[in-house]
Formats: sequence, C-alpha cells, structure tokens
Amino acid sequence: MKHIYVHGLGQVPDCWNPLIQKINIAGSCLCPNLAELLQGEDVSYQTLYQAFSDVCNTSQEPLNLCGLSLGGVLALNYVLDHPERINALVLISTQYKMPKLLLQFQNLLFRLMPNAAFEQIGFRKKAFLQLCKTMMHLDFSDSLDKISCPTLVICGKKDVANKKASIRLSQMIPHAELQLLEDVGHEANVEAPEVLSKVIQKYYCSIR
Repeated sequence: MKHIYVHGLGQVPDCWNPLIQKINIAGSCLCPNLAELLQGEDVSYQTLYQAFSDVCNTSQEPLNLCGLSLGGVLALNYVLDHPERINALVLISTQYKMPKLLLQFQNLLFRLMPNAAFEQIGFRKKAFLQLCKTMMHLDFSDSLDKISCPTLVICGKKDVANKKASIRLSQMIPHAELQLLEDVGHEANVEAPEVLSKVIQKYYCSIR
C-alpha cells in the first residue's frame, strides 16, 4: 500500500512530517511538492492536476490518498477519474465546489502581500494568484455519488470557511464518515498532528 499526503496551498510537504512521524501504518509514504510539480509549466489547476495524476500513476500499489484543502481537491479529482486505483480517501478541510466569493476575497488579500511572502512555499506571487484564479469554476457536485471507496472527511470545528462544506461533502459521498476535530482550525496537519494521526490511523485500520 502507498500512502500519499497532499499539502494545501500555502503549505510545503514538510507540513506532513509531524503526522507521519506519529502514524504507524504499513506501507510507503509520499508527500509531493505541488510547487515543484508546476516548475516549467503554465500555471493552472489543470496543469497541476495532470502533474499530480502522473505522480499517482507511477505507483503500482493501491493508494491511500489524504489531502488537505487544495490537496484534498486534487485527491477528490483523482479518485473520480481513477476509482480503480484508490483503496481509501481522506479529505481534510476540502471544498467540492469552489466558493467563488471566498476565493475572490483571498485573491485580494494575496495581491496585497509582498512577493517575499510567497518564496517560502515555492510559488511566485503571480503563479500563486493564477492558480487560484483557474480554480474558480471547479465543481464536483454531480459526481460525488460515484465515489465507492472508503472515505473519511475531516474538518476542524474552528475552520469556519470549510466546516459546512465538509459536512455536506460527507453526506454526498456514499458511506463516507465525518470527523470534526475540537479546537482545530484549517491546517489540522500543522495545528494538531497528534490528534489527526490518531484519527487517520484508526480509520485506515478499520477498513482493512
């Protein structure tokens, strides 16, 4: 079994390290760097998704996909396109239909930030804004009922922007389970890696 952890926009792969150090599940782990996947390519969600798909497709093993925010969107997209390759899916603070007003507001804030603020996550400011813009019209609503693999939806109770969508997502995916984390915000892998690792490990063990 291969476990792939996909970080959110504004994060780096190392954000998963505290969780991976605490989790005890058989199989190899991979944390792709989303910014590096786009190097030398035109920046858009579609080019990022294609590059991410190529990474997943290199594995001959069944996949456990775990993604947070943008990482969850990519994982959700992949399981809809390649259901036969997925053993289990974990979606953390993930939107299934992009909230346009929220993205527009976030883009406005990003435009006001200095270029240096983006360097530590590997994106140039222009590329970061372009990626967000190309996600505006993503909507997986009509396909969620086709997901047949075991699915766990997780969201921090303090993640106001994503909690409602996470609850609805768990209702729209057949047999999905929902776990809301107390006193946790959007970046559960950074804020509460110990709690998150226990939840994920328990879930993976329950579906063996």
